[in-house]
Order: sequence, then C-alpha cells, then structure tokens
Amino acid sequence: MFKDKTLMITGGTGSFGNAVLNRFINSNLKEIRIFSRDEKKQDEMRNRLNNDKIKFYIGDVRDKSSVDKAMPGVDYIFHAAALKQVPSCEFFPLQAVHTNVLGTENVLDAAIRNRVERVVVLSTDKAVYPINAMGMSKALMEKVMVARSRNLNGTSDSIICGTRYGNVMASRGSVIPLFIKQIKEGHPLTITDPNMTRFMMTLEDAVDLVLFAFNKSENGDIFVQKAPAATIEVLAKALIELYRAKSEIKTIGTRHGEKLYEVLVNREDMAKAEDLSDFYRIPADTRDLNYNSYFSEGEEIVPEVEDYHSHNTQRLDVSGMKELLMKLPIIRKDILGEVTEQYPD
Repeated sequence: MFKDKTLMITGGTGSFGNAVLNRFINSNLKEIRIFSRDEKKQDEMRNRLNNDKIKFYIGDVRDKSSVDKAMPGVDYIFHAAALKQVPSCEFFPLQAVHTNVLGTENVLDAAIRNRVERVVVLSTDKAVYPINAMGMSKALMEKVMVARSRNLNGTSDSIICGTRYGNVMASRGSVIPLFIKQIKEGHPLTITDPNMTRFMMTLEDAVDLVLFAFNKSENGDIFVQKAPAATIEVLAKALIELYRAKSEIKTIGTRHGEKLYEVLVNREDMAKAEDLSDFYRIPADTRDLNYNSYFSEGEEIVPEVEDYHSHNTQRLDVSGMKELLMKLPIIRKDILGEVTEQYPD
C-alpha cells in the first residue's frame, strides 16, 4: 500500500509526527512531507534524521495558499496540526477555530482537489460533550470532516476519515511531566480530584489507531481505540512508587474546563458503532440533507445504550499503572537509565 507513495503529515514536527517518522523512515514510501510552521523544529528534525526521503514544507494550515502549494503529488495525509492546549484555546477561542476548524477545511479542500487517496484527521475525547473551547473546536472539526466526506460519495476516489483518542501519556502540557518535575523538586503532587479518571494511551497506541483507521476506513468513519483508564490519584501513587519518592499528594480542586471523566464514544454513536475487538468504528450518517432525524424521526435504541467513557472502561490499579508507565521513554530513562528517543511535542 505504501510502496512508492508520498505521505504528508501536517503538524509533522510534533511528537505524533516524530513517532510516525520512526515507524516509516525505513519503509518503502517514496517521500514523507513534513508540513508545519516551526522552522526551528524542522531544522532540528532535518539535522537529526539526515534522510533525503523526508521533505520539509514551511506553512500553516490556516494559510490556504501554503497548504495548496505543499499538496501536489501527495497520496496520503495524516492531519495532526492543531491547537491542543485547553487554557490557550479558552483565552483565544477564535484562534482555535482558525486552526482546528478552518485549517482542517483547508487541508480537506486541497486534498480533494489534488485527488489525495486517503486523509486521516486526528481528534480527541474532549470533542465528545465538549465543555471547553479546544474540545468544541475539535468537535466542529469532526463535523467538517464528516460533512465533506458525505459530499464525496460517488464523486471522488478520496477517502476521508477520523480518529478520536484519549490522553496521550507524557505529551506536552499533560500531567505526567508535571508530576515528575514535582517529585524531583521535592514538592507535593498537586491533583485536582482524586476520583477524576482519564484514558491512558501511549504515543505508539495513537499511531496504531491512525494506521488502523488508514487501512479500514470508509468515508466519514471515526475510529476509536479501546483504552484503559486510571484515576489521577492512582497515577500519582504509581509515579511516587516508581521514583521511590516520599512526596505527598495535595488536592487543589477541579480546574476551569476540566471534566470528572472523559467520553470517547457518546451513546448516540455507540448505538451505531461497530465493535472491532480493540477498536470501535463509528460510521457517518450518509443521508444527504435529511432533516427528518432532527425533527420527526427517532432511534429507540439510543436511550438503552451507555457512553464509552473513562469511568466504565478497564480501570488500572497502581500496579497496572506502573506497568504502563514503564513503556514511556521519559520514565525508562529516569528509572532504568536507558537512552531512548524522546520526541518533542
């Protein structure tokens, strides 16, 4: 499938882009295009990898012309460019719309016009029942993807789909690097609510999900990988034990824009989702401009179905959490002294 093909990764200098490169650097892809706005990260990646297969394009998904110029000749796209920080999007919500919603529209427009074979857009659990601007913009991004894919049926060979995943452990702005810093500095570990749960996924899990969607998708599909969850208190205790620290745990209260638990699949989607063992496939509603489902038609099964969320998935205890944490390069370096590749985000 990948032989002599060209793959473009938007936001490709982030941790996801680096992980994809790690998977595909020795594959039979003809070319991998890194599209991002950060010239410093591109230069660091170029010097570190020193591989002629990788081509770098400076641009921003918000700038339609830069997307258009990078697109000719592309066969596949992993669309990872996004504003992801909850506080930043709360203070500047229109910027989240420009990048996450309109930027995605720019990428999809250019992909369809250039007959790109497959596009996978990356979303988040915060897009389900969103309570903050980041989640709201990602939810709209999903709607844009589904709407564009619906209009493609029978008119294009392009396939557009999405993935939705939970917390990627140790990613930028997440709590694990903060806890590690607090442990090393001898400070208490500050948790917002000991009973708060989050899905726990590694970066490799996120890449696996995108590749699964890439191989199995039809237009408008959203794929979700089943994942374990843990309370924030369990996560903090696991890190304290791994680092053999004597740190205390301090509860500071729920922060603005923060949920008690995250939902990966709401009950409306669960009613139509296909269970694929380790994944859920959520098919798009392909009825074009059918307003009856919003006014006069109902689904009897929906009230009988439960959301798939971090409170009702497999729950990790401290031992299970420690085992999962030991898969992270940042932990393996500190605990085992391993020199492993750590990707910037």
